[in-house]
Order: sequence, then structure tokens, then C-alpha cells
Amino acid sequence: MGGERGKKKREEGKEGMKVRCVLICSAHLHKPCPAVYHPSQMMSSEVFVPGWLQQLLVVLLRFALFFAAPVNLTNGMECSARGPASYILVFTGHWSPQTFPKQYPLFRPPAQWSKLMAVTHNEQYRLWQEGAPASDGMKSFAEQGLTVDLVKDAKEARKRRVVGSMYRTAGIPSGIGHSSTELLLTPRTPLLSLIVKVIPSPDWFVGVDSLNLCEGGQWKQEVTFDLHPFDAGTDSGFTFSSPNFPTTPPENITMVRSQKPNHPANSFYYPRLTELPPLATVWVKRQGHTPVRQQNRLSNHIFSNSLHNQKNRFSETPLDCEVSMWSSWGLCLGPCSRGGLRHRTRYILLKPANSGTPCPELEEQEECTPHNCLAYQ
Repeated sequence: MGGERGKKKREEGKEGMKVRCVLICSAHLHKPCPAVYHPSQMMSSEVFVPGWLQQLLVVLLRFALFFAAPVNLTNGMECSARGPASYILVFTGHWSPQTFPKQYPLFRPPAQWSKLMAVTHNEQYRLWQEGAPASDGMKSFAEQGLTVDLVKDAKEARKRRVVGSMYRTAGIPSGIGHSSTELLLTPRTPLLSLIVKVIPSPDWFVGVDSLNLCEGGQWKQEVTFDLHPFDAGTDSGFTFSSPNFPTTPPENITMVRSQKPNHPANSFYYPRLTELPPLATVWVKRQGHTPVRQQNRLSNHIFSNSLHNQKNRFSETPLDCEVSMWSSWGLCLGPCSRGGLRHRTRYILLKPANSGTPCPELEEQEECTPHNCLAYQ
């Protein structure tokens, strides 16, 4: 009787070894073992391993493999650069009456830029994304220029080690100007995202989404990006100074183009252009030194226009005159012997600029028969 129980126990041990082999190979290679355990390969001194212990070993092995795995970037490439990289980031606004003459804000408030917010991160974090809904933090930033919720979200993501650092620059008090800050990127967080609000505007901003500054094992030396306006999809205003008009339900983030939205009232509506000129530019250049690591730094490196005095590489945008519809014809006035005249008028909706099409005549007249003369005919 005792011999039968011992034989049965040894058979269970063999089956346990089989299961353990398949589970461990599956956890490590994500496929079954190429060779299955055979009882003849078992050592003379057999040890029975309970099922719960086998499962614990598999969990520990998977846990170790997870944290030993390399960081994968959005393009499927691994950043294997040695050590961190320091960069200087310069934001330049090109928002001027020459490049964007339509409804250009001159006061209350004049054209300007909000503070810039930049985040270094990996593929598991997104500050914003074209074609996706804006987060609550992004909505507050795009509509009001507030960064409180975005900073809170980024700090939570940093606890999960998916965000490296956050940076800010001071706002720019005019449409044309510069601001800058230093960045520190690591192989674990080699992506850069940033946003700047267009002021005034309903919910428009410019930005960069997940720019990868690491190519394989090398940090990029220099990158320049032209920035175009985006609509956060949370406010339905058409013009820079539109009152608050929430979009219900909210729409996805989209790029604003010369004919999209296709409405003459839109401040960026330029039907003669195939695409809008850049509203701003971002220049990122690697530095030879490593800055002191500091979270949520606020850079006040505002370059005056006298510095970086370079010719504007963007040509003037022609703005055609826009006029209203004709009014109704006025009364026909004049003597019956010679006939009368009647008039109609229209007014200017948008004055031309930058050699745009001039305005047509605003008043028109034609001959008519006075109403009091009709009774004598």
C-alpha cells in the first residue's frame, strides 16, 4: 500500500516538472518549449514542487523580465544613447500683420503668446495629440492659458517614470518675439512635447507632439520645426476675440488651415493660400554641457527683436477686400420730364492689406421712373 502511494507521488512530481518547464519557457520566450520533459531525463534524486510554488516562480520570472526590458519608443526603435543630453530650446513667434493681416489683434489684448510648457517623456505619456480629444488640463490651457492641471497630470506620470522633466518659459508680450529654456533628456524619456497658447483666441495653440530626439544610439544635434495653429475642439469661436462658446460635445484636436474651417468669418481664413505660413518656429540644438537638473523651471530668456536680427523669411500675405451685400434700392427721385434715379449701397467688411484686391465701388445708381409719374402714363 505504501509502495503504491510512493509511486503515485513520483508520477505527480513528473507531471509537475512538465508543467513547470512549459510555463517558464512560455513566460521567457512567449512560446512553448521546443523540447518537452521526458521521465527518462529526470535525475535519480527527484524533488516534488507544489503547484502554488510553480505559479509563484513564474510570476517572479515575468516580473524580472518586465523590468529588465529596454525602453521602446513610438517608432519602435530603442534609445541606447549613453547618458543624458542637454539642449537649448528657442521658440520664435512670427505672428505679424504682414503674415496674418486678417483681424490682427491690436488691443484688448494685442497679439501675444502665453508661457511655453514643455515635457520630456516616453511613449506612455501624451501631452496632446492631433485627432484625439483634449484632456481637461489641455482644455484649460487652450482656453485660458492655465497650466495647473497639466502640471498635476505630468507629476503623476513622473511617479510612473514615464515623464522626465517639465519646463516653462515666460510669455511673449507681442506676436513677434523669442523665448528659450534649457532641456535635459535621458534615454528613458527621449521624447519632447510642448504647447503655447495663441492670445487672444477661443482655444487655439501651437505645439509639438512627441518629437523624438534620439535616433538609435545617437542624440540628434539640431532640429527646427515650423508651427501651425491647432484648434483644441472645446470652443466654437471663429475669431480671435470671439466670446466663450463651448463646443458640445467636444471635438478632436485639429489643425487650422487656410480654408478649414471653411467660413469667411474665421480669422485664419485665407482662400488665396494653399497653406498658412508658419505662425511660429521651434529650434532645438544640443549643448556641450549638462544643465543643473531642476523641475518646473521658469525661463525668462526673452530675446528682443534687436537680437537675432534676421530677415523675415515669410512673404507678406495678401488680404483681399471684403464687402457686404447690396442694400435694397432706394426711392426713385426726379422730375417726370427727365426721369429719375435710384441708389443702393454696400459697406466694407474687411479692408485690403499687403497688395490684396482693392475694394469695389460701394454705391450704385440706375435710371428709373418716379412713382408719382406712373399715374400720368
